[in-house]
Amino acid sequence: MTKARVHRSIQLLGIAAFVLWALPAAHAQVAVPRGPSEPQAPLSLETINQVSTSAVGAAGQKATHTVRRGETLYSIARRYGTSVASLKAWNGLQGNSIRVGRRLTVYTSGGSATQARRSTRTSRRAAAAVALRDAQEPRFKLDENGATVPDLRAEAAIIYSPETGKVLWEENAQDQRSIASITKIMTAAVFLEDDPDLTRDVVIQRADVLRASTTYLRAGYKVTNSDLLHLLLIASDNAAARALARISPYGSQGFIVRMNEKAAELGLTNTHYADPSGLLSENVSTAYDMARLITHVASDQRIAQIMQKQHHSIHAGRRTINIHSTNQLVMNGDVDVLGGKTGFIRKAGYCLATLLRLPQGGPQVAVVVLGARSNAGRFWETRHLFNWLSSKAQDLFGGTPVEAAGVNN
Repeated sequence: MTKARVHRSIQLLGIAAFVLWALPAAHAQVAVPRGPSEPQAPLSLETINQVSTSAVGAAGQKATHTVRRGETLYSIARRYGTSVASLKAWNGLQGNSIRVGRRLTVYTSGGSATQARRSTRTSRRAAAAVALRDAQEPRFKLDENGATVPDLRAEAAIIYSPETGKVLWEENAQDQRSIASITKIMTAAVFLEDDPDLTRDVVIQRADVLRASTTYLRAGYKVTNSDLLHLLLIASDNAAARALARISPYGSQGFIVRMNEKAAELGLTNTHYADPSGLLSENVSTAYDMARLITHVASDQRIAQIMQKQHHSIHAGRRTINIHSTNQLVMNGDVDVLGGKTGFIRKAGYCLATLLRLPQGGPQVAVVVLGARSNAGRFWETRHLFNWLSSKAQDLFGGTPVEAAGVNN
């Protein structure tokens, strides 16, 4: 009896020991790691904040974007290669409206943002190529008399004969429009009225370069009056225009008054100036007035010889500033350019006022194009008008037809 109980107790102890040994082993099997490259999944559900944090981590680099006028959440999201929903989540936005000047936090992956930028650049290049091909092709139409005349792409243009004072062809030539940096030819004319010393040194001030948009100058640079005129007329430098007005006998504000007085003296009745650089859209004129003005200023060799230069170098202390003409007709050199000035601001479009000489020693003609659609477009429009005029020279001027201008871009 006693032996049987002992035997049973030993059996029970053996079973209990086996159970105690087996349970930890089973539990340990569930928790075995899957290797150093496979971390365990979290055992708890992610909260909203954890989801947001995970999304941010996956998005990549953090950036801050200041909202500019005209931007939308969609355009900002597209720029950074993300989604509108993500922008809203990152910045706690409820609706789709955003205030100009607001700073937005953006998380962007380098790959998607770079891809978006490349896609945008590719699209722009393709659009520019199409626009260039279109601009290179001359277009014509029939006027009310059945004659073949240019079919203008720009907003306004004119072909004017300085020798006779006659308009040889025009479209919207009396419409008053913003003229952008064509303003600078009047700036040069007014500055040179009193025959200033062109070797005089000028120190550039901070006000000259502040928000100047296009300039080679920096505050503290020391240059000459001649340097400023070259920067003004070759490189279309806005700070140079301001500096010339400031150092003139009239001072900055008085200089603008004198610009308008001179316009009236020259009979430019539809011309008004608001600043010496052309940055302000309130600088307005017509193609007709600008044809007469470019004819007038090109008669001053101090101005004309500068406008005809392709390149020029300026020394500001130890610095050498190399500039080139913004006028592609001058840069290509296949047209006899006696004077010319480009202009562009968004309100004006792409503009060009030129005084040209027809080939084979032909007469002078002023060709002005205002409001072209592209940089290349204004030059091609001018070429097309010049070539059309060349084919009509026998009828308009007498003598024999003259050779058309080349078609270099």
